[in-house]
Amino acid sequence: MTSISTVGHADMAAVPKVKSRNLSLDRARTFLTLVVLIHHAVIPYTYFGHTDPKSFFGFDMIILATDSFFMAMFFFLSGLFVWPGIARKGPLNHLKDRLFRLGLPFVICAFTVIPLAYYSFSLRQHPEISFSEFWWKTITVGPWPSGPIWFLWVLFSFDVIACLLYRQSSHMLDPINRLSLHGRRRPAVFFAVMLAVTAAFYIPGRVHFGASNWFEFGPFSVQHGRVMLYATYFFFGAGIGVQMMDRGLLAEDGRMAKVSWDWLMLALVPYCLLWGLIFIKREILGNPPHLPDWYEASYAICFTLFSVAIMFLILAYFLRFKHSGWSILDPMQGDAYGMFLVHYPIALWLQYWLFDYDLPAIVKATIGFVLTVAFSWALTRALRQIPGAKRVL
Repeated sequence: MTSISTVGHADMAAVPKVKSRNLSLDRARTFLTLVVLIHHAVIPYTYFGHTDPKSFFGFDMIILATDSFFMAMFFFLSGLFVWPGIARKGPLNHLKDRLFRLGLPFVICAFTVIPLAYYSFSLRQHPEISFSEFWWKTITVGPWPSGPIWFLWVLFSFDVIACLLYRQSSHMLDPINRLSLHGRRRPAVFFAVMLAVTAAFYIPGRVHFGASNWFEFGPFSVQHGRVMLYATYFFFGAGIGVQMMDRGLLAEDGRMAKVSWDWLMLALVPYCLLWGLIFIKREILGNPPHLPDWYEASYAICFTLFSVAIMFLILAYFLRFKHSGWSILDPMQGDAYGMFLVHYPIALWLQYWLFDYDLPAIVKATIGFVLTVAFSWALTRALRQIPGAKRVL
């Protein structure tokens, strides 16, 4: 995410100077952070993550949408500033900075935030277990889930690959950059190419691994079928950021922002088709543990189209309304990354507390979301007061 990315000026010998901040991208990044918090606030009250006695179908609609795009878009936004960062600092220094910004939080969260979050689940089944017992079992015996912090180590891995590619040739991603410059006037061309490449890399993995297969090694985990999907988003972002990002696809005065609602219509069709496929899976196929290849391929095609279209819609919206005045997202920008890191135990413990209350799912989710935002924001603000913490958070 751009909150994880260091936005700087590129070496003018390699990359033309870019603006140090981009309000549209800052707001998009902060908006995505709130989407993460919404996702984790409502998921207990859905068919998929039914861990609470209450449920609400509207939350299933939210989860289907968010799960289909938000992590991929984080990788896209993170990639935007990679190439200028490598050009300015050099590959080795860039990786050192990323190790500090990504690796250190990953280690700290893996040993503290994640066990604290999942202890709430353990107490439901084993109310007698102490936190120290649960923590020791987690890191020695397992399972050692990663929660949302899997994003950090995967992002760092992509940074490593980007540095290796840069050492091979600093012009490696120039074709994507030229496509971005062309996309200023014809964003549909960029959309079509990105859709085709993303589909080519995602669909085979989805068919082979299915939707729920995860690589897991201690706290290191990632969905097998989505690794290449995330990689394509990251490197398309990196290609846009090679040079003249403010004159390409994401230009303030470009065509993309002027057709923002067209992307909405383009996203609605595959979203509805996804629900059709879910109905087929549950009501016709009988919700089997292993789905036929034709089903996985069909779902992957709709998933990919929706994912790219909804990302274009969000980017177009924030580009279009960049100068719309003050936004609640603005004061939250500097704390967005910290909120992403610390919110998970807050969200899960609030759900643990709300579990026994006989309240509608909408009420529970609203309370959980509002308090998760408030507490994670306040905690991040407090942590950022620690000397040196702002370099990480």
